[in-house]
Amino acid sequence: MSVDEYIERKVPPEYREVMTLLREFIREAVPDAEESIYYGQPMYKKRNLVFAWITPSKKGIALSFLRGVKFEDKYGLLEGNAKWSRYVKIKKVDDLNKEALRYYIKQAIKLESK
Repeated sequence: MSVDEYIERKVPPEYREVMTLLREFIREAVPDAEESIYYGQPMYKKRNLVFAWITPSKKGIALSFLRGVKFEDKYGLLEGNAKWSRYVKIKKVDDLNKEALRYYIKQAIKLESK
């Protein structure tokens, strides 16, 4: 299944615009990232290492980071209580804080590269 098909089938209609803009932003922020469906959700890899994934729900879109617990969080947007991962919840287009997301993505790539 392609990511476009995934959005059509799995993302609630009210969050499809957010999902599309988030995908565009990730492609802009990391032009050489690979976007594919892995483990049933859109994941982003750089040099074969997953640095982020997107999970839609009825309450919004979550952009998750595997080692998010190790991130510096100067924007205070990271949520979650899993052992390693953290996520940013996005409910509407205005929630797309590109500066903060770029900051988190850079940290994710740096941690995954080690």
